[in-house]
Amino acid sequence: MTIHIGAAPGDIAPTVLMPGDPRRAKWAAETFLDSPRLVNEVRGMLGYTGTWRGNPVTIHGSGMGMPSLSIYANELIRDYGATTLIRIGSCGAMQERVALRDVIVAMTATTLSTPSRGIFRDLNYAPCADWSLLRAAVAAAEARGVTPHVGGIYSSDVFYDERPDLNEIMTRHGILAVEMEAAELYTVAARHGARALAVLTVSDHLISGGNLTSGERETSFGEMVEIALEAAFPG
Repeated sequence: MTIHIGAAPGDIAPTVLMPGDPRRAKWAAETFLDSPRLVNEVRGMLGYTGTWRGNPVTIHGSGMGMPSLSIYANELIRDYGATTLIRIGSCGAMQERVALRDVIVAMTATTLSTPSRGIFRDLNYAPCADWSLLRAAVAAAEARGVTPHVGGIYSSDVFYDERPDLNEIMTRHGILAVEMEAAELYTVAARHGARALAVLTVSDHLISGGNLTSGERETSFGEMVEIALEAAFPG
Protein backbone atom coordinates (compact mmCIF):
# COMPACT_ATOMS: atom_id res chain seq x y z
CA MET A 1 0.00 0.00 0.00
CA THR A 2 1.26 3.49 -0.89
CA ILE A 3 -0.04 6.98 -0.21
CA HIS A 4 -2.14 6.98 -3.38
CA ILE A 5 -2.65 3.28 -4.16
CA GLY A 6 -4.37 1.00 -1.67
CA ALA A 7 -3.58 -2.24 -3.47
CA ALA A 8 -2.06 -5.07 -1.44
CA PRO A 9 1.23 -6.71 -2.44
CA GLY A 10 0.63 -8.88 -5.49
CA ASP A 11 -2.53 -7.00 -6.51
CA ILE A 12 -0.83 -5.07 -9.33
CA ALA A 13 0.22 -6.93 -12.49
CA PRO A 14 3.57 -6.31 -14.21
CA THR A 15 1.63 -4.90 -17.18
CA VAL A 16 -0.53 -1.81 -16.50
CA LEU A 17 -2.79 0.04 -18.92
CA MET A 18 -3.38 3.64 -17.84
CA PRO A 19 -6.39 5.62 -19.05
CA GLY A 20 -6.74 9.09 -17.60
CA ASP A 21 -10.36 8.66 -16.52
CA PRO A 22 -10.90 6.18 -13.65
CA ARG A 23 -14.36 5.37 -15.04
CA ARG A 24 -12.73 4.42 -18.32
CA ALA A 25 -10.46 2.11 -16.33
CA LYS A 26 -13.56 0.42 -14.92
CA TRP A 27 -15.16 0.16 -18.37
CA ALA A 28 -12.02 -1.25 -19.98
CA ALA A 29 -11.44 -3.78 -17.20
CA GLU A 30 -15.02 -5.03 -17.28
CA THR A 31 -15.04 -5.14 -21.09
CA PHE A 32 -11.68 -6.71 -21.89
CA LEU A 33 -10.38 -8.55 -18.81
CA ASP A 34 -11.44 -11.89 -17.40
CA SER A 35 -12.41 -11.85 -13.72
CA PRO A 36 -11.49 -8.21 -13.08
CA ARG A 37 -11.39 -7.19 -9.43
CA LEU A 38 -11.11 -3.77 -7.87
CA VAL A 39 -7.67 -3.32 -6.29
CA ASN A 40 -7.63 0.44 -5.71
CA GLU A 41 -10.14 3.20 -5.12
CA VAL A 42 -8.11 5.67 -3.04
CA ARG A 43 -9.24 9.23 -3.90
CA GLY A 44 -11.62 7.73 -6.44
CA MET A 45 -8.78 6.61 -8.72
CA LEU A 46 -9.95 3.16 -9.74
CA GLY A 47 -7.64 0.26 -10.52
CA TYR A 48 -8.64 -3.26 -11.58
CA THR A 49 -6.63 -6.42 -12.06
CA GLY A 50 -7.69 -9.42 -14.13
CA THR A 51 -6.35 -11.47 -16.99
CA TRP A 52 -6.30 -11.15 -20.77
CA ARG A 53 -5.71 -14.39 -22.67
CA GLY A 54 -4.34 -15.80 -19.45
CA ASN A 55 -1.93 -12.90 -18.86
CA PRO A 56 -2.29 -10.79 -15.68
CA VAL A 57 -3.15 -7.17 -16.45
CA THR A 58 -3.96 -4.14 -14.33
CA ILE A 59 -5.96 -1.23 -15.72
CA HIS A 60 -5.45 1.80 -13.49
CA GLY A 61 -6.50 5.42 -13.91
CA SER A 62 -3.81 8.09 -14.06
CA GLY A 63 -5.87 11.22 -13.60
CA MET A 64 -5.58 14.26 -15.85
CA GLY A 65 -2.22 15.85 -16.54
CA MET A 66 1.42 14.97 -16.03
CA PRO A 67 1.63 15.71 -12.28
CA SER A 68 -1.16 13.22 -11.57
CA LEU A 69 0.21 10.57 -13.89
CA SER A 70 3.68 10.99 -12.40
CA ILE A 71 2.39 10.03 -8.95
CA TYR A 72 0.77 6.81 -10.14
CA ALA A 73 3.51 5.79 -12.58
CA ASN A 74 6.19 6.23 -9.94
CA GLU A 75 4.30 4.22 -7.33
CA LEU A 76 3.23 1.49 -9.75
CA ILE A 77 6.83 0.92 -10.86
CA ARG A 78 8.72 1.60 -7.66
CA ASP A 79 6.38 0.06 -5.09
CA TYR A 80 4.43 -2.55 -7.07
CA GLY A 81 6.98 -3.75 -9.60
CA ALA A 82 5.14 -2.74 -12.80
CA THR A 83 7.47 -3.18 -15.77
CA THR A 84 5.23 -2.25 -18.72
CA LEU A 85 2.97 0.82 -18.69
CA ILE A 86 0.79 1.74 -21.65
CA ARG A 87 -1.23 4.93 -21.71
CA ILE A 88 -4.59 4.51 -23.45
CA GLY A 89 -6.30 7.84 -23.92
CA SER A 90 -7.76 10.51 -26.12
CA CYS A 91 -5.98 13.28 -28.01
CA GLY A 92 -6.60 16.26 -30.25
CA ALA A 93 -5.35 16.01 -33.84
CA MET A 94 -2.94 18.69 -35.10
CA GLN A 95 -2.60 17.54 -38.72
CA GLU A 96 -5.13 17.63 -41.55
CA ARG A 97 -4.39 14.01 -42.49
CA VAL A 98 -5.29 12.78 -39.01
CA ALA A 99 -9.03 12.14 -38.66
CA LEU A 100 -11.41 11.64 -35.77
CA ARG A 101 -11.26 8.05 -34.43
CA ASP A 102 -7.80 7.49 -35.91
CA VAL A 103 -5.25 5.68 -33.75
CA ILE A 104 -1.92 7.31 -32.94
CA VAL A 105 1.10 5.44 -31.59
CA ALA A 106 3.36 8.03 -29.99
CA MET A 107 7.04 7.60 -30.82
CA THR A 108 8.09 10.78 -28.99
CA ALA A 109 6.40 13.35 -26.75
CA THR A 110 7.38 17.01 -27.00
CA THR A 111 6.61 19.23 -24.02
CA LEU A 112 7.26 22.65 -22.52
CA SER A 113 7.48 21.31 -18.98
CA THR A 114 7.01 18.11 -16.99
CA PRO A 115 7.23 17.29 -13.29
CA SER A 116 10.64 15.74 -14.06
CA ARG A 117 12.09 18.87 -15.60
CA GLY A 118 13.89 19.87 -12.40
CA ILE A 119 15.93 16.65 -12.52
CA PHE A 120 17.46 17.51 -15.91
CA ARG A 121 18.18 21.17 -15.16
CA ASP A 122 19.72 22.55 -18.38
CA LEU A 123 19.29 19.36 -20.39
CA ASN A 124 16.47 19.09 -22.93
CA TYR A 125 15.61 15.43 -22.39
CA ALA A 126 13.76 13.74 -25.28
CA PRO A 127 11.02 11.40 -23.94
CA CYS A 128 10.41 8.47 -26.29
CA ALA A 129 8.50 5.20 -26.37
CA ASP A 130 9.91 1.75 -25.84
CA TRP A 131 10.78 0.39 -29.28
CA SER A 132 9.59 -3.17 -28.67
CA LEU A 133 6.17 -1.94 -27.54
CA LEU A 134 5.89 0.56 -30.38
CA ARG A 135 6.76 -2.04 -32.99
CA ALA A 136 4.30 -4.54 -31.49
CA ALA A 137 1.52 -1.93 -31.34
CA VAL A 138 1.95 -1.03 -35.01
CA ALA A 139 1.92 -4.71 -35.95
CA ALA A 140 -1.18 -5.32 -33.83
CA ALA A 141 -3.00 -2.38 -35.41
CA GLU A 142 -2.13 -3.43 -38.95
CA ALA A 143 -3.23 -7.01 -38.24
CA ARG A 144 -6.64 -5.55 -37.33
CA GLY A 145 -6.80 -3.59 -40.59
CA VAL A 146 -5.94 -0.31 -38.88
CA THR A 147 -3.20 1.96 -40.21
CA PRO A 148 -1.99 3.94 -37.20
CA HIS A 149 -0.24 7.28 -37.32
CA VAL A 150 3.23 6.87 -35.83
CA GLY A 151 5.32 9.87 -34.80
CA GLY A 152 5.65 12.72 -32.36
CA ILE A 153 2.91 14.12 -30.14
CA TYR A 154 2.76 17.08 -27.77
CA SER A 155 2.12 16.65 -24.05
CA SER A 156 0.65 19.90 -22.76
CA ASP A 157 0.67 20.93 -19.12
CA VAL A 158 -2.51 22.99 -19.59
CA PHE A 159 -5.90 22.11 -21.04
CA TYR A 160 -7.11 25.61 -21.91
CA ASP A 161 -4.18 26.61 -24.10
CA GLU A 162 -3.96 30.19 -25.37
CA ARG A 163 -0.90 29.76 -27.59
CA PRO A 164 -2.10 29.54 -31.21
CA ASP A 165 1.42 30.50 -32.27
CA LEU A 166 2.84 27.43 -30.54
CA ASN A 167 0.20 25.17 -32.07
CA GLU A 168 1.08 26.50 -35.52
CA ILE A 169 4.76 25.83 -34.98
CA MET A 170 4.11 22.26 -33.84
CA THR A 171 1.80 21.60 -36.79
CA ARG A 172 4.55 22.87 -39.13
CA HIS A 173 6.98 20.45 -37.51
CA GLY A 174 4.75 17.41 -37.93
CA ILE A 175 3.39 16.95 -34.41
CA LEU A 176 0.44 14.62 -34.81
CA ALA A 177 -1.69 15.45 -31.79
CA VAL A 178 -1.85 16.95 -28.32
CA GLU A 179 -2.62 15.24 -25.01
CA MET A 180 -1.49 15.75 -21.41
CA GLU A 181 0.37 12.74 -20.01
CA ALA A 182 2.72 10.79 -22.31
CA ALA A 183 5.93 12.84 -21.90
CA GLU A 184 6.05 12.27 -18.16
CA LEU A 185 5.11 8.60 -18.53
CA TYR A 186 8.01 8.06 -20.93
CA THR A 187 10.39 9.92 -18.63
CA VAL A 188 9.41 8.09 -15.43
CA ALA A 189 9.57 4.71 -17.17
CA ALA A 190 13.04 5.45 -18.54
CA ARG A 191 14.24 6.55 -15.10
CA HIS A 192 13.18 3.25 -13.53
CA GLY A 193 14.06 0.92 -16.41
CA ALA A 194 10.45 0.15 -17.34
CA ARG A 195 8.80 0.05 -20.78
CA ALA A 196 6.25 2.67 -21.78
CA LEU A 197 4.02 3.51 -24.73
CA ALA A 198 1.05 5.74 -25.49
CA VAL A 199 -1.68 4.45 -27.80
CA LEU A 200 -4.20 7.22 -28.43
CA THR A 201 -7.54 7.71 -30.13
CA VAL A 202 -8.31 11.03 -31.80
CA SER A 203 -11.38 12.47 -30.08
CA ASP A 204 -11.01 16.12 -31.13
CA HIS A 205 -9.51 18.04 -34.03
CA LEU A 206 -7.74 21.33 -33.43
CA ILE A 207 -7.88 22.33 -37.10
CA SER A 208 -11.41 21.34 -38.14
CA GLY A 209 -12.95 21.79 -34.70
CA GLY A 210 -14.65 18.37 -34.86
CA ASN A 211 -15.09 16.16 -31.83
CA LEU A 212 -16.65 12.87 -30.77
CA THR A 213 -19.63 12.64 -28.45
CA SER A 214 -19.22 10.80 -25.15
CA GLY A 215 -20.96 7.75 -26.63
CA GLU A 216 -18.79 7.79 -29.74
CA ARG A 217 -15.68 8.02 -27.59
CA GLU A 218 -16.57 4.84 -25.68
CA THR A 219 -17.21 2.75 -28.80
CA SER A 220 -14.14 4.13 -30.61
CA PHE A 221 -11.77 3.54 -27.70
CA GLY A 222 -12.27 -0.24 -27.67
CA GLU A 223 -9.95 -0.72 -30.63
CA MET A 224 -7.21 1.24 -28.88
CA VAL A 225 -7.45 -0.97 -25.78
CA GLU A 226 -7.17 -4.14 -27.83
CA ILE A 227 -4.15 -2.80 -29.70
CA ALA A 228 -2.49 -1.95 -26.38
CA LEU A 229 -3.14 -5.42 -24.97
CA GLU A 230 -1.87 -7.13 -28.11
CA ALA A 231 1.25 -4.94 -28.01
CA ALA A 232 1.92 -5.95 -24.41
CA PHE A 233 1.48 -9.65 -25.23
CA PRO A 234 2.40 -10.17 -28.90
CA GLY A 235 1.80 -13.59 -30.38
